[in-house]
Amino acid sequence: MNFFLETLQVLLLSIWYNVESFIYFFVPMKKKNIAGEVVLITGSGSGIGRLMAQEFAALGTVLVLWDINQEGMKETAKLAKQSGASRVHSYLCDCSDKNEVYRVADQVKREVGDVSILVNNAGIVTGKKFMDAPDSLIEKTVEVNTMSHFWTYKAFLPAMIANNHGHLVSIASSAGLIGVNGLADYCASKFAAVGFAESVGLELLATGKDGVKTTIVCPYFINTGMFDGCQTKWPRLLPILKPDYVAKKIIDAVLTDQVFLLMPRSMYLITALKNVLQWKQTSLLGSYLGLSGCRSRLTRH
Repeated sequence: MNFFLETLQVLLLSIWYNVESFIYFFVPMKKKNIAGEVVLITGSGSGIGRLMAQEFAALGTVLVLWDINQEGMKETAKLAKQSGASRVHSYLCDCSDKNEVYRVADQVKREVGDVSILVNNAGIVTGKKFMDAPDSLIEKTVEVNTMSHFWTYKAFLPAMIANNHGHLVSIASSAGLIGVNGLADYCASKFAAVGFAESVGLELLATGKDGVKTTIVCPYFINTGMFDGCQTKWPRLLPILKPDYVAKKIIDAVLTDQVFLLMPRSMYLITALKNVLQWKQTSLLGSYLGLSGCRSRLTRH
């Protein structure tokens, strides 16, 4: 195909995709049925992980819970069963440990079967400025927030590719799209998580595995205790998000095969502005929006 025809094809398809998006803005997309699917959620012992487990349970899925908190998983399992999960399986697993991920993944395959929806939710934040953060905590942040995604993909993606069926869900952050003062290690780990999920998603499309879907979730700060001390300068524009709302929006995104989910909606505009502004303007925008001086504590999702 020559340059002119290929350029024309790209332009026409781009216009069509924009029209399609505009239509779906007004006409809700049909939701897929995931009853019976095996859903694995990392970091499911509390917070958003627990709430997502309850939402998935209500849809008749088989749940696989991963966390380092045994008691937390017990509570999540109890709530999931009450919500309607057909089966719930819990496994102690430190997602930052590659060998442990592979070992527990093999156990899951033997005892439960192939995972068809993988939700990488486990995450930590140190809450320290870069020069104040110990090397060990920086390494742990990257291991949990980024590298664990590599190991879980390696463990469960082959079966999805073989069946051309599955869904990869990355719970990232708006801090994976815009740098935040005081969260250098966290932002770096989330930027990497977003880039990794997007790249693998494109790999799957390029190889014809369009039955394996990708959803990348980038919420603003959520009121789960992970970012205690964080305040929003403009609560109407950038509200601290309610956990229940976030969990429901994530499930809706999975059911409609939405690739990027940014919350609140204003993040779409803010991200677009960040990509066209100069460095000093970006700094000014961050100060105006209050994306600085956030004090959080070492904790997990």
